[in-house]
Amino acid sequence: MPALPRAAGTVVRTLLPSGDEPPVTIPRDPAREAARRELSKRMYHKNDPSLFERALNAFWDWVDRLFNAASTATPGGALGLLVIVLAVLAVGGALWWRLGTPGRAPLPAAALFEDRPRSAAEHRAAAEAHAAQGHWNQAVQERMRAVVRSLEERALLDVRPGRTADEAASEAGRTLPVHAERLRAAARDFDDVTYGGRAAGEGTYQRLAALDADVDRTRPVLMSNAHSTAHSARQGAAE
Repeated sequence: MPALPRAAGTVVRTLLPSGDEPPVTIPRDPAREAARRELSKRMYHKNDPSLFERALNAFWDWVDRLFNAASTATPGGALGLLVIVLAVLAVGGALWWRLGTPGRAPLPAAALFEDRPRSAAEHRAAAEAHAAQGHWNQAVQERMRAVVRSLEERALLDVRPGRTADEAASEAGRTLPVHAERLRAAARDFDDVTYGGRAAGEGTYQRLAALDADVDRTRPVLMSNAHSTAHSARQGAAE
């Protein structure tokens, strides 16, 4: 029985390091590098947020910090900031309703015809095709071009590239004075939808179509007849 304690003491001395041997340690820098390599493996990052999610989180964190800073500097805190924001939005909406959309700067008058020369019949066909689809702006433009081209084909207007709708209406009004006012109104409608950003409707197109038909049936007034008519009218007024 005394041999057992001696054997146990021998085992303990064998397992415990002797005082002459230092303990086994791992240097700090290699250990840190090994841990970094291990944690950089893909298996540890399967559930990490994507780049977009990280950017979105950073944005909302920035918004949150900004809101907190503003609410701290605003009397009443977050509630006071909310009241100020609503007041600014209300004032902006009132100004928008009162003043409307800012008007566009006036554009210089451009030529009535922009592409290859086409006949009045072709312009009318294009106008009817646009009208059938409810494209009233394009229908108005093509119908006005049909009116002017028809006058050029009848030699009531000189064929002049670069003529504007207003110029055509003014010149045609002298030859067809009975339609002078309607021609000027048609030119305004053309300018409104082409350069003014306004939307035409079916009524505008129907007025132009009726003008086109009436102009096509009207005989021109010669300048000599117009002068004699004006002279007779002045004489009648004098009597």
